[in-house]
Amino acid sequence: MKTDLKHARDQTHAPRITFEKVEKFYGSNHVLADINFEVEPGQFTVLLGPSGSGKSTMLRCLGGLEKIDSGEIRFDDKVISSKKTHLSPDRRNLAMVFQDFALWPHMTVFENVAFAHERNSPSKHDLEVKVKDLLERVGLLNHAKRYPNTLSGGEQQRVSLARALVGTPGVILFDEPLSSLDADLRERLRVEIADLTRDVGASALYITHDQVEAFALADRVGVLNGGKLVQVGTPEEIYLEPANAFVAQFTGVAGEIHGDVVENLGNSHYRVRTQAGTLDARFPGNAALKSDQVTLLLRSAPIKLQGEISSPHELSGRVVDVAFRGRGYDHVIDLGYGHRLLGVFSYDRWERHSNVAVQIPVEGCLAFPRVAV
Repeated sequence: MKTDLKHARDQTHAPRITFEKVEKFYGSNHVLADINFEVEPGQFTVLLGPSGSGKSTMLRCLGGLEKIDSGEIRFDDKVISSKKTHLSPDRRNLAMVFQDFALWPHMTVFENVAFAHERNSPSKHDLEVKVKDLLERVGLLNHAKRYPNTLSGGEQQRVSLARALVGTPGVILFDEPLSSLDADLRERLRVEIADLTRDVGASALYITHDQVEAFALADRVGVLNGGKLVQVGTPEEIYLEPANAFVAQFTGVAGEIHGDVVENLGNSHYRVRTQAGTLDARFPGNAALKSDQVTLLLRSAPIKLQGEISSPHELSGRVVDVAFRGRGYDHVIDLGYGHRLLGVFSYDRWERHSNVAVQIPVEGCLAFPRVAV
């Protein structure tokens, strides 16, 4: 099976995908604004953002389902979309995996996978071998003669994935393919999607609103907000050095606290006084803060709970709730003054209503200029 996938990888031409100054309007609604973006050949890239951020529109423009109003989209040096040029989806050597599976209900599993590639296959025998190989890889060879309505949601999504891969496309687009599945199945299919896509060597663009899913899948992540691409980087860069408060919030914080800078500690580190206590914080990006009034965004992972305060820059808190998570416990901590921290992990269980000391290391305390409401 690995030999077949290596053969598919050798036959796949994964282009460099380039968005250059791409603009898209729906009426007066500016849904994509000056998008400049690249996906390297064979790279798995995820577009992350909330509903309405523009990520689905980017995917549809790349897939040829929408025309752009200005700028260019290129595969290597070939323009596939511009104001004057628009190649139809069937001329772009790409495949799409949809959230709603989009399977033909009157066709068997085998026929659904084979259908898109029948006209391009050199022989019926070669196509049959290829389809069976892919169905075996996704665990559905024994279901080849069944119809989609007899399959579970996860099985249908596997059929959709096999159908996308059978033609060895250079580009595969994923439109939130796991969002309708339960948590355990999402995790298993996420691994399969990443493994199979990388095995065939295609360039991949995957959209999601789920930060955990994005970080688990991606070689690179593009974060969208209000039609603008606000940051592109590795998962580590996005998480550790968010470009702005929106990126930090959207990629996961336990809570936020307003405060005032009382001391510049150098190297983009600051001492900040808040109602809950004094904390040391950092401004991501090694730049200088231009405001003494800041909002602290607190990452949950570095936060530690202990029984007593042992340093001047720890906060007093009270446990509001505790939830068992298998390897340990998530806690909700009330810091007073209307401030709460969510999802604070500890291997130890701290009982409800108990008092704790909350240690927030500087790497998990991000300072951004406070935005007036």
